[in-house]
Amino acid sequence: PLGTKARVTNLQNGNTVEVQINDRGPFIAGRVIDLSRAAAGVLGFVESGTTRVRLELLDDSTEMSASR
Repeated sequence: PLGTKARVTNLQNGNTVEVQINDRGPFIAGRVIDLSRAAAGVLGFVESGTTRVRLELLDDSTEMSASR
């Protein structure tokens, strides 16, 4: 649902970012989530455009943060 918080981990390098779901995408078959350029930068895949990720839904009480 909109407003859901999620932790996204790049499976290639282990970088993690926490995001809030704010739209209904993605609209391309085979994709699980579209991320902002900033989130892709933290995860380290801006240049390639796509990467394999792990997506974990977070409890509402979990504080959002970004880590490398």
